[in-house]
Amino acid sequence: MAIDFLKEIIFASDDKAESKMIAYREKKGLLKKIAPRLYTTNLLDSPESIVRRNLIAILGWRLPGCVISHKSASSLRPTEGGNLYVTYKFNRRIEDIPGLILNVMKGPGPLTSDIRLGLDEVYASSEQRWMLEVLQPDRRGKDGERKGLDRKDVEARLDTMIRAGGEERVNQFRDKARKVAAQLDMEAEFDILNMLVSALLNTHEDSVLMTVEGKARAAGEPLDPARIPIFEALYDELSSRYFPDRPDNNKSEEAFRLFSFFDSYFSNYIEGTEFEVSEAKQIIETGVTLPKRVDDSHDILGTFKILSNRQEMHRTPATETAFFDLLRHRHSVLLEGRPDCSPGLFKTRRNRAGNTEFVSPELVEGTLKYGFRLYRNLREPFARAIYMMFLCSEVHPFTDGNGRVSRVMMNAEMVASGQVRIIVPTVFREDYLLALRRLSRSTDPGPYISVMEKLHRFSANLWGEDFYELDAYLKSCNAYEKPENAKLQLIDRIGTKEL
Repeated sequence: MAIDFLKEIIFASDDKAESKMIAYREKKGLLKKIAPRLYTTNLLDSPESIVRRNLIAILGWRLPGCVISHKSASSLRPTEGGNLYVTYKFNRRIEDIPGLILNVMKGPGPLTSDIRLGLDEVYASSEQRWMLEVLQPDRRGKDGERKGLDRKDVEARLDTMIRAGGEERVNQFRDKARKVAAQLDMEAEFDILNMLVSALLNTHEDSVLMTVEGKARAAGEPLDPARIPIFEALYDELSSRYFPDRPDNNKSEEAFRLFSFFDSYFSNYIEGTEFEVSEAKQIIETGVTLPKRVDDSHDILGTFKILSNRQEMHRTPATETAFFDLLRHRHSVLLEGRPDCSPGLFKTRRNRAGNTEFVSPELVEGTLKYGFRLYRNLREPFARAIYMMFLCSEVHPFTDGNGRVSRVMMNAEMVASGQVRIIVPTVFREDYLLALRRLSRSTDPGPYISVMEKLHRFSANLWGEDFYELDAYLKSCNAYEKPENAKLQLIDRIGTKEL
């Protein structure tokens, strides 16, 4: 077959005519040599980029019938250091291809269970095979890299498999791995794999497990591993800082009740339950729902019922059991007017908001417990409060009402410590939600803490027993305005009210 000079890479040929044509094109500047017997028609891009784009074709030419193996089989691309691990007919380290170090290991060729990559004579180890391969004894190379993975990485992979498909899936995987191990003479590696699976399924001593999520699953409390670094990042930042005390000036029952009204109003507005303040005031004062907005009216009433109960708002959890009891109870009160939302019961279906997927139902309790253990070690009232709010919001344990119950849990921490509660006015809604999203998606607690500090400082100015005076103050701060309709003036107004 004649050489196709339209392709990006050209391999040297033993055919004299083709070899002369390659030499001619190279001399004319139409081809560029990038490795021994390897040329490219791409004269603009770097050789490293060209090699990575054409990796499989190059492997099929250089090592026909090879198997991309060990940890390379899980990613099908070189490591950051350029290493690719391949099983073939001999042992060799090949370093003459730009941006690529081929670590060739002598071993069995492709099995029927392995995957052929396109039309090239290149294969990739099946998942069962590479999970056994990465458990082989190995040592780091001179560049610090190794062909295998730590046992904890395999454990985490198996836990992910169980979360995705349950015990049936991991048992099927184990059965297939047993057959592959017999073909490859890797019974010792299979014994390790089998031990890890058994421990995760709680049929073997769990002392062999190394990951937090693995130990939690073995204890019957599986958790979402993606949330662990987020909770830890927030905890680390909060535990290293001190925050100013802002004592609550709403000491009388009437002042406490008035603050609770505005807290309830804004907390519902954040979630899209939009009323005029006068309408919300009428609902609270009469206890009567608006005819065409019965469900929304119940949301206002349920939230206010909790927030205005001073005894309830002084309760904070000391144990995991108390935490769950409080969370469920407050949710049941908050949504008592919406029986279709399963008030007081953890969700049975995974929920999401936009592109954000919250914790799966079967992982809710384990994830909450892990987060709660960090909460217990925080000492600053403000730190405990905003950590508690984020924990509940991030897990999203209920079908509906998660944002509101999270803010209730937060403000109960403030009330119990004698600190002013935190209100999130409408004009600050986007800043608040964006900060939550930044922490959730980028593990960056800075913006969240900053936003909550500003809101706490603003909330310290909200006190008194006169509805109209407090309403006028909020209007002067643009607190009721939607973010797109008003420039944020909250911070400019902070401190202007005499305490």
